[in-house]
Amino acid sequence: MLKERLHARLIAHGQEHLLAFWERLDTRRQRLLAEQIDEIDFELIRRLHADGGRRSDVRELIARSEPPPAIRLKGLPAGELRRARLHGQEAIRAGRIGAILVAGGQGTRLGFDRPKGMFPIGPLSKKTLFQILVEKLAAAARRYEARIPLYLMTSPATHDETAAFFAEHDRFGLPAEDLVIFCQGTMPAVDAESGRVLLEDHGRIAASPDGHGGMPAAMARGGALDDVLRRGIEHLFYFQVDNPLVDVCSPEMIGHHLSAESELTTQVVAKTDPLERVGNVVRAGGRLHVIEYSDLPDEAARRRNPDGSLTIWAGSIAVHVIAAELLRRSVESAETLPFHTARKAVPHVDRSGRRVEPETPNAIKFERFIFDLMPEARNAIVVEVDRRSAFAPLKNAPGAAADTPEMVRQQMAALHREWLRAAGAEVADDVPVEISPLLALDAEQLAERIPLGTRIAEPTYFPPLELRCNGMRETHHNR
Repeated sequence: MLKERLHARLIAHGQEHLLAFWERLDTRRQRLLAEQIDEIDFELIRRLHADGGRRSDVRELIARSEPPPAIRLKGLPAGELRRARLHGQEAIRAGRIGAILVAGGQGTRLGFDRPKGMFPIGPLSKKTLFQILVEKLAAAARRYEARIPLYLMTSPATHDETAAFFAEHDRFGLPAEDLVIFCQGTMPAVDAESGRVLLEDHGRIAASPDGHGGMPAAMARGGALDDVLRRGIEHLFYFQVDNPLVDVCSPEMIGHHLSAESELTTQVVAKTDPLERVGNVVRAGGRLHVIEYSDLPDEAARRRNPDGSLTIWAGSIAVHVIAAELLRRSVESAETLPFHTARKAVPHVDRSGRRVEPETPNAIKFERFIFDLMPEARNAIVVEVDRRSAFAPLKNAPGAAADTPEMVRQQMAALHREWLRAAGAEVADDVPVEISPLLALDAEQLAERIPLGTRIAEPTYFPPLELRCNGMRETHHNR
């Protein structure tokens, strides 16, 4: 019988308490609990718990860290930038490039009870994060006359709603065969003292997503990696759903990546504050590493070069170009992307079945980080971008000190005003504007599509090219 089979497996790992409330469950919930139990690698959980109290010693890494090999904004010859752009464009046109969008997060911190990608962020259009990012991808495919498949990673909490949202909106114009939605894995939370897996309720294990570093395994499990290899895609542009300014499939970044024969290229911004809460990209022992801001002592963060610039200057913005071969290798070797541990307060039921809401950390959670691929990558480099035009993370609810919807919308509008001026238009600093990605992806493309001397004196949304050609009004007032 099912219970006896599960009990025999659990007792071997000291986890038989997971069946304590079996008789209280109906047949459906028994089956769901059994499925959860069958997915757990209890020997892995045992090893991770045994190491859970040990923090990796980053002091030695910090002591020998140096600035990473980087393509910096200042001093980059125009000819080199042009060569990189052409190299990237050639790769896109040849079908060698795909895209990975990580979208497993809920909008909880925004006060939004749906997947974060569904948050309306367009300054005037009110388009969602999903629509803006996918339209950027579609516009790049159109611009370079290419197929760029999108591999979209959800989480158990967002998967069904995200899939339904894309279906409802006809995938925002993506061909059905160019959208592959797959779900990341989960890891159970364990009691910090005993290592026993916690039950969220009588018939469900307390589990959470296994981190963005679980992406390669999830791609393999969901068939996405096989699709990548079948198509002959060699490199994947990786980005996260909370940054509407990301230059999706940037040909310059892809070109630098290819020219360096790199397996992993990371986009960074120059830190404006030594203590900025971003991952710090450094080189040590000939390999790139990320030192999390929480692990970087203030003294090390404030260290400066003789010219006064920060020694640890490169802040990761979670945008990468990753070789498909590196992803394939990482799936084959479990050690490539190790699990990290974090102590958290996790609600659960106790042995009597009573609900417990702890006020202090009682459990250990496990997750992987994609940046742990860096030390394993050949010829890894970083490419610096201007944060004003490439980095506007949406993280916090209105009224917070940073990364709020209002701030993101303001930054989007400011960038689009710059494009308009570069394209020969006149627009005042206080006029909200928004440019559809399906009209233009940059100032150069915009200049081809608006009349020279255009004057903008009121809030204006510039719609997709096909709508402009059909005479759609450009003015879109705030509501």
